[in-house]
Amino acid sequence: MKQFFSIWLLLILTLTAGAQGPKTKAQAYVNRVARQEPLKGSVWGVLAVNSKGDTLVRWNPGIRMVPASNMKLITTGAALHALGGDFQFETSIGYSGEIQDGTLKGDLYIIGGGDPTIAAPDSIAISSFTLFSRWKNFLLRAGIKRIEGRIIGDGRWFDGPIEHQKWNWEDLGTDYGAGGNGLCYYENQKEFAVSAGWKVGEPVSWREGTPETPWMNYSCTGITATAGTGDELYLFTTDLAPVGEIRGTFAIDRKARTEHFSNKFGALTCAYHFYKFLVKGGIVATGGPADITAGGLIRAGFETPPSERAIPQDSLKRIGKTYSPSLGRICRETNHRSDNFYAETLLRTLGRRTHSVDNYDTCRVALRSVLKDLGVDDTGGLIISDGSGLSRTNSLSPAFMVRFLSAMRRSPAWNDYLAGLPIPGANGTLRTVLPNLPQETKDRIHLKSGSMNGVLCYSGYITPKEGQKETVYFSILTNNADVSAAKMRPVITQIIALLAE
Repeated sequence: MKQFFSIWLLLILTLTAGAQGPKTKAQAYVNRVARQEPLKGSVWGVLAVNSKGDTLVRWNPGIRMVPASNMKLITTGAALHALGGDFQFETSIGYSGEIQDGTLKGDLYIIGGGDPTIAAPDSIAISSFTLFSRWKNFLLRAGIKRIEGRIIGDGRWFDGPIEHQKWNWEDLGTDYGAGGNGLCYYENQKEFAVSAGWKVGEPVSWREGTPETPWMNYSCTGITATAGTGDELYLFTTDLAPVGEIRGTFAIDRKARTEHFSNKFGALTCAYHFYKFLVKGGIVATGGPADITAGGLIRAGFETPPSERAIPQDSLKRIGKTYSPSLGRICRETNHRSDNFYAETLLRTLGRRTHSVDNYDTCRVALRSVLKDLGVDDTGGLIISDGSGLSRTNSLSPAFMVRFLSAMRRSPAWNDYLAGLPIPGANGTLRTVLPNLPQETKDRIHLKSGSMNGVLCYSGYITPKEGQKETVYFSILTNNADVSAAKMRPVITQIIALLAE
């Protein structure tokens, strides 16, 4: 308790102390580079405190800034603290109607429970073939060999809009801006193969890729642009209609590549691909695939407006369930790949599990409840908008982030949390960070990056060297930078290198 009090007292003092700060190598470096470009024209702050209560470096520690993906540190930590590292999402198979002589005279429901890993293209998800085989076995054990009805993707576990209303319009069509309800497929991504035309001004060549979504009507108005202008293709689409258009430019000197855009119909995509799997395995569903609209109506196609109301989930007869990987593994993947889709699922799950509602207002209340349980005072230090950091309306200070990191050190979820944070040089967003540090030093640095236009942030821990005891909690937030992240990165990561000494 004495050590706990000393840390908070020291944090209060850092908010009112002068700019020179403590006499450390890191502070001397900060005092110098703060008055030089590229940091001179930026809004930025840093705070580093060790577990003994010593301030190692500070600069504008109380200023709130956009954290970008540093927000995932809050989301994953809160989820692990509230739910535990062993928590698993459930997906159930159920049905309406009756089974007669091997025929289900009713609809089969895939009842989503928020699992973000269904058919996900990452290392922790089981394959769609394995998952669908398990679901098929549920049918066979229940005696179902034919379905006179539909395969319905049921995403009602999450309600409300599938994306955050304050995300940028251009982000909504990207894979990192994909939203969803309680049932997803392939992280609700849609791939397209694209390549430049033969000359500037010609249409971009494009072709649909994984996963198959035959109800969608896609078009492309993308134009081949001059060399050096990069990839500026964006998909404009919505869950209100089965249409999408690729717009923008693709430089003539760019190599052909696979674009990852968002799929607004994750539950329907899951139902469609399971339907195809069953047909291939000899189980016919005469009504084909369907999903459920936000208004609770069964949508079996887009030709006519849906009118039939779906049966309440608690009235369905359930015949089996499957489970996601553990929350600890999901949080690790979230932070290593900076996965927005996973992070938003975690925030919405906090709202759903604590208040039975998952709209973003409720989710923010749920997150603040977890912060209170952790003993983190967020008064004036945090503005929560979403779980991933994609929204520019998120806002927090280095001082708040250090308070949170310190609190997580005392959480029962600490081991899962620390194990889920990447180190410099690891695959993912930290692959090129601090390349010249010795590996034994890199192994002691556990952090999360965050970046978007004009924003670059790093927060995390530095564990002690052998023979030492003190862990370092640090947060470096940079906003309004007018240079690229590549130019900013070596300047601000040098602070971390000096702290690691």
